[in-house]
Amino acid sequence: MLSFNVRMTFDQSDRDEITEILCHLTAASRKEPGCASYIPHLVEGEACTVLIYEQYVDDAALEHHRGTPHFHQYAVGGLYQKMKDRQVENLTAVC
Repeated sequence: MLSFNVRMTFDQSDRDEITEILCHLTAASRKEPGCASYIPHLVEGEACTVLIYEQYVDDAALEHHRGTPHFHQYAVGGLYQKMKDRQVENLTAVC
């Protein structure tokens, strides 16, 4: 299982558009075979920060996700164009 967080910051003026993009990306991503979890969050106290928690069953499922039309439309063509900063935290399950 692969688990990670993606943290992105945006301009406050883009918040509504970012929320809409995330809703489309989330709905499509959750339908992918191999996507165990895809949960976007607005970070409390940080109005311009989004955190997405993602889990995939294996490397092939993650690569499939990154190759989908919805990823290219909403992540590459949407979120990545608007973000000011992006950090990825790879996670290792304890149990």
